[in-house]
Amino acid sequence: MKRIHTKEVASCVGEKVLVAGFVQVTRNQGKIGFIILRDISGEIQVVVIKQELISILTTITNESVVEIVGIVKEDKQAPNGVEIEMESIEILSHAEPELPIPIIIKTGEETELPKRLDWRFVDLRKPENTLIFKVWTFMEQAFREYWTSNEYIEIHSPKLMSSPSESGAELFEVKYFDRVAYLAQSPQFYKQMGMASGFEKVFEVGPVFRANPSFTSRHDTEFTGYDCEISYVKSHHDVMEEEAKALQFMLSKVSEKYVTEIEKFFDRKVVVPTLPFPKVTMKEAKEILKNLEVPSTEDGDLSPEEERALSKYILDTQGHEFVFVTDYPAYVRAFYHMRHDDDDTLTKSFDLLWNGIEITTGAQREHRYEKLCKQVKEKGLHLEPIQNYLNFFRYGCPPHGGFGLSPTRLLMKLLNVQNVREVTYVYRGPKRLDP
Repeated sequence: MKRIHTKEVASCVGEKVLVAGFVQVTRNQGKIGFIILRDISGEIQVVVIKQELISILTTITNESVVEIVGIVKEDKQAPNGVEIEMESIEILSHAEPELPIPIIIKTGEETELPKRLDWRFVDLRKPENTLIFKVWTFMEQAFREYWTSNEYIEIHSPKLMSSPSESGAELFEVKYFDRVAYLAQSPQFYKQMGMASGFEKVFEVGPVFRANPSFTSRHDTEFTGYDCEISYVKSHHDVMEEEAKALQFMLSKVSEKYVTEIEKFFDRKVVVPTLPFPKVTMKEAKEILKNLEVPSTEDGDLSPEEERALSKYILDTQGHEFVFVTDYPAYVRAFYHMRHDDDDTLTKSFDLLWNGIEITTGAQREHRYEKLCKQVKEKGLHLEPIQNYLNFFRYGCPPHGGFGLSPTRLLMKLLNVQNVREVTYVYRGPKRLDP
């Protein structure tokens, strides 16, 4: 007999079925017993009437993996309006009686996050955590659909580099035969190589490594990045408009499929944003925040508190969850960000905030070799270590721009959770290399 998932049971009333999964709970009431069985698709109630089978319930521990054969019957009192009357059961894998962390959480009894991360494979059995990765899968599929349908080329850039891709900070050094290599901080250089190669539009989904000692709710040392780069842009506004369209497409797809489950498990109503997204310059943002009496710690950047306050202001005044902050000062941006022609102290760059957190950094890039070399020197960097990168711009390169997007931060906002650790399959931080 072929196994079916629990979500299919309701369509099999009167039929004999085979289901398999984790035993979520058992109840032995003497003359009758119950099992709640959980698989990837949901839960089903199994009723046990035969006395020889009821006695088996006392030997089955929660989270054991079992295979059950039985007849599907309608029962309005059952959780899904149907249940399986068990005819046979086989224990495929016996779970130890004491779980390291609970799966079913009573109000106020949630295990502390560090211990949950120690036992991540058990923690992920919770339906709400399973949903996170179903949504991520679908979210990524939607992004890929947008990119490929708009003729982007997918690249897979190397993660071992001879020189930094951003700056000298936050680098992991690794021994590479008789020399030192670095784990890639981003695919930035290689995205731009695609522009010099005439690919015109590229995207990448891949790992990113940052030796960042931060312990905040938004930082990690290894994460997945979504990156894209497009040629023949007139300004960074072209890049912003493309990102807004991609995000709207993704959110409309996710909303169609998962809006009900997201609201059920995370109490978050998915809002598909309208176009265009609001934009404010950094100067305008600081003026807004000053009027709101939000303290500023740096003229050219936004603190987490400022990001939250600015996002709330845009939501209150414009009814939009997203806002682009543009035209960052050159001294806080990378050397490859293009400067404004009429004010070279400002860059053609942006960050995108979603409900109080930065999810994107992007810019138009400087593609003119001489200007790029000049900006490298102004940042106090040396040309020689990045000469291979600079060579991309010596033999013709279209004007271009792009952005890097964090899917874990996207999921934080999409699902209304407070920490990237919750939406990361296996988290890596300054003090966590296990499991």
